[in-house]
Amino acid sequence: METSLHRELKALYAVGDDARTEVACEGYRIDVVAGGRLIEIQHSALSAIRDKVRKLLDGHDVLVVKPIVVEKRLLKRECEGGPIVEERKSPKRGTALELFDELVHFTRVFPHPRLTLEVVLVDVEEYRYPGHGRRRRRRAGDHVTEDIKLVRVHEVLRFTSAQDLWNLVPGKLPQPFHTGHLAEALRAKRWIAQRMAYCLHKTGAARQVGKQGNAWLYETTTVRRKRRRAA
Repeated sequence: METSLHRELKALYAVGDDARTEVACEGYRIDVVAGGRLIEIQHSALSAIRDKVRKLLDGHDVLVVKPIVVEKRLLKRECEGGPIVEERKSPKRGTALELFDELVHFTRVFPHPRLTLEVVLVDVEEYRYPGHGRRRRRRAGDHVTEDIKLVRVHEVLRFTSAQDLWNLVPGKLPQPFHTGHLAEALRAKRWIAQRMAYCLHKTGAARQVGKQGNAWLYETTTVRRKRRRAA
């Protein structure tokens, strides 16, 4: 079922006199066609549209829009369509670094000269009601998501090349660097830095240049190009 969030983002991107929504193209249903581009809005995993996007890129410019939820307010209904009986803020806060959770399974598509990836940082309201069926006892947390609604757009981050991924790294890293350096710069856990380093490597934004103990050493590809020119 299409959520309100999906419809609202479609409306934000369906701008211009030529804009159309729900368009058939190459055997697929496209969310928006506008300005000569195919626009796909993907709240769920990017891996689900990997093959679709790869095929569309053969003959079209494609924009993939990935919303990431910064803040979520949970509203629980008594039953489907019923009154709100509980409201609270989710303790989880999303960040742009979640993009790398998706890119792990999307590096065979991004980067591509005809592909633009936009991360939309949003606040949402999620409406829920008690779980499936008529069981006498429902497990704690068992619920059905009725709808997700857009509350606020914080920021839109655009990525057209592998080098754009470096914009998510604050400050400068030593050259070469390992994932410990990256985790420190991001103020994030090491496993997050490892996932980011994997994506940077697979997309060509960084390359492995050796090891320090058990840790791979990486170097940005721009640094390596500068060294070749200096030689």
